Amino acid sequence: MTAPVPLIAGNWKMNGLRASLSEAVAIAEGAKEAKGRVAICPPSLLIHQMCEMLAGSRVLVGGQDAHWDDFGAFTGDVSAQMLKDAGAQMVILGHSERRTGYRETDEIVSRKVQAALRAGLEPIVCVGETLEERNGGRALPVVTDQVRGSLPAELTGKPFSVAYEPVWAIGTGLTPTTAEIEEMHRAIRATLKEKFGAAGEGVAILYGGSVKPSNAEEILHAAEVGGALVGGASLKATDFLAIVNAL
Repeated sequence: MTAPVPLIAGNWKMNGLRASLSEAVAIAEGAKEAKGRVAICPPSLLIHQMCEMLAGSRVLVGGQDAHWDDFGAFTGDVSAQMLKDAGAQMVILGHSERRTGYRETDEIVSRKVQAALRAGLEPIVCVGETLEERNGGRALPVVTDQVRGSLPAELTGKPFSVAYEPVWAIGTGLTPTTAEIEEMHRAIRATLKEKFGAAGEGVAILYGGSVKPSNAEEILHAAEVGGALVGGASLKATDFLAIVNAL
């Protein structure tokens, strides 16, 4: 089985206006020689214009969430079909901020993944434990259960990645030790192989949670780390490119 191609994806969250698109252009310019794939997931209102501005570059554009239905009476929601129509190529699903703030279950995330596949989008599926779960010694079973419950069988043979984001490390400046990251990523890999067989070897497992230029190299060279899902550090081209170049 071919080793997964590393992916560095930036999650802008609810940040960025049209003026911010200049940062995306700078990222595309600086990522021409990147060793892996590079993606930016801006707010949905910026997707179409970002796709136009980055056309022909190596940078992929993605959404940050999608509804599980293709269309319907869901005021304020955005479907995977709409993201695809705007030009997106991938989508983040199951981020901890969606799981905790919007009470998304593994079943809901799985349905959203199926919707992404129907639209032809590549999913980045997030999993991760809370500080209480880690301190209680439940981190491994919590995360591997999320992998089992959030990844539908329809993913077999399709491109996708899993992003491990310990909830307690997101936006806090805290990060697990390299040994803790490797332990979790190995457990996720074993679960992917359990669920998808040999194809599970080809899935990139990203690390997310306070990734920044100062710690990127150590994290990205840890065992079974196949890239990063980057939050705040992806908003500035200089910071994000430093992480991209750490591959």
